Amino acid sequence: MKQLIIISQATLLALLLNSCASSTTEVEPSQNSALNSISKSNASAKKEGAMQKSLDSWLHDDWEPTVSKDKEIQKKYMKEEKVQTSAKETQQSHFVDKEDKNFTIQEYVDKASAYMKAKPNDYNSSNVKKLESLPVIGK
Repeated sequence: MKQLIIISQATLLALLLNSCASSTTEVEPSQNSALNSISKSNASAKKEGAMQKSLDSWLHDDWEPTVSKDKEIQKKYMKEEKVQTSAKETQQSHFVDKEDKNFTIQEYVDKASAYMKAKPNDYNSSNVKKLESLPVIGK
């Protein structure tokens, strides 16, 4: 009797596994909308988040113009690019990063020190003062 139960369970299990393995209703991942919504293949189609937009705008509007005005950074990491304006027939120049160089941590440190020199952080407008002014729980 026990052998009959074991054989019937093994047969059912084999049928179940065989039917799952040979299912023709499977869909390729590229056609599966539920999978594509969470897969990395569609990561470029998603919109950027608020933090990324904020960082990008700060880099473009504040960091790059401030750092590119520093003379040492211009000599070391940037090249001068001349732009012809057609309306006034004048030539303007601005500095852009060199394309044939590898990024180094020293470059970041130099640019960060140039930024801090141009825009020093004073205590009155810092987040440290705001945090210290918060009430302390337990005192």
